[in-house]
Amino acid sequence: MPPTRRTTAQFLFEADLHGLLKLDTLIPNALPAQWQRKAKESGPGPSPVCVSPVKPANRSYSSSKETERQMPSKIPGKSGSKIQSTPTKAGGDRYIPNRSTVQMEMANFLLTNENDPAEDSPTKKEQQKAWAVNLNGFDVEEAKILHLSGKPENAPEGYQNNLKVLYSQKMAPGFSRKNSRYIPSKPDQVLDAPEIRNNYYLNLIDWSSQNSLAVTLDNTVYLWNYGTREIIPLLQTEHPDIYISSVSWIKDGDYLAVGTSSAEVQLWDPEQQKHLRTTTSHCGRVGTLSWNSCILSSGARTGHIHHHDVRVAEHHVATLAGHTHEVCGLKWSLGGRYLASGGNDSLANVWPCTQGGGGDFAPVQTFTQHQGAVKAVAWCPWQMNVPATGGGTNDRHIHIWNVCSGTCLSAVDTRSQVSSILWSTNYKELISAHGFAQNQLVIWKYPTMTKVAELQVHTDRILTLTMSPDSTSVASAAADETLRIWRCLEMDPLKKKKKEKANSAKSSVLHQSIC
Repeated sequence: MPPTRRTTAQFLFEADLHGLLKLDTLIPNALPAQWQRKAKESGPGPSPVCVSPVKPANRSYSSSKETERQMPSKIPGKSGSKIQSTPTKAGGDRYIPNRSTVQMEMANFLLTNENDPAEDSPTKKEQQKAWAVNLNGFDVEEAKILHLSGKPENAPEGYQNNLKVLYSQKMAPGFSRKNSRYIPSKPDQVLDAPEIRNNYYLNLIDWSSQNSLAVTLDNTVYLWNYGTREIIPLLQTEHPDIYISSVSWIKDGDYLAVGTSSAEVQLWDPEQQKHLRTTTSHCGRVGTLSWNSCILSSGARTGHIHHHDVRVAEHHVATLAGHTHEVCGLKWSLGGRYLASGGNDSLANVWPCTQGGGGDFAPVQTFTQHQGAVKAVAWCPWQMNVPATGGGTNDRHIHIWNVCSGTCLSAVDTRSQVSSILWSTNYKELISAHGFAQNQLVIWKYPTMTKVAELQVHTDRILTLTMSPDSTSVASAAADETLRIWRCLEMDPLKKKKKEKANSAKSSVLHQSIC
């Protein structure tokens, strides 16, 4: 049966469709290949090397719309240039440009010399440095801390390390931690002390528990109130040739003992400005005084020490004869168990407490290591059996002793005459005053005896020291006729707050127990 027109048209359509699927002929109205378009754009010249597309078996090309989607797009760049995309997937055309010899040499040069710092121009280095500063906040090259040689560089200014400490290490024995508290190098106040007697063996100032400073200027005693700054002349000797050789406050600050060059010991009431009594048991000037409750001990030029009970008429209750020359240093321990004395015979004696009665007593310890006069004597406030002594010009040493064993715990050469020693109650330190040749004050760390600070302001030798009642300041009297107040032992604010809180708690408990 002859095919109808419709059947023939349908057959032709299927034949064309089958031919298209087999890719036997070119697709009509299709876009030219990529290499053909590149050849047209480049104009006349050597034809590019190309590779014919591979026709995989049983695989057809996509439609014209899909071909347009897969073709690389042209994006306008700088100066009208065009950025080319990568070749299409498998089955598409792959374009390989023809590279000239000059271009290959240039590429090889850039690859081999890209990281060579010697070829960087100064302009390029400056640009890289600017980029590093903008990105990191500092120049990376200058922040390096590891080098093959030389010392490590310091971190840049403003650099902060936010890393936390994961572990700590104990310091090696003998290592001295740097002192962190502030110690002023200049005195807090300076007072004139005209006509102060330039004599190493005398003790001319003392600070009371009521914050009143007794100062001896030749034959006159002045009282200076540290709080109100008021100055009161207390006494003056009747004869101009008689001078004041020593002063000492009782513990509660109600009475002042005064020693004179005429071998007298006077007792005064500063509040009433009244002379209470005079004792005359010595035969030479009284250069040093020390209180133990109501017992007043006095050291004389004859080498004798007398105990006076100021409550009774027969005041002379004991005599200590352990020195062959003038007694210039005298100090009771805080508990009143021992009395330490130093003399011009280079001896330092420790005496037991005597409860009334006369007679002679022997010292429990006699230290003979000093080679000069021993004027500086002081007891440790937290070790009741440990005194410190200092020698004069021929000795210049500070010794720390153990009274129980009789041994020397520590000795240090100060290289200057030692005139006075005071222990701090706020720190484990002691401060010493010196004469020839440094004329300075030195704060020592105990027990290592390393220097914490040196205060060098006096222009002549320092004669003696005394401490304020709160143990934060010391007063130094020197032969340059000045009296200087130093706030060198002031307590750390945090430690002070804790101490005040503890004292407040103790007083509260005491008040509750009394009530």
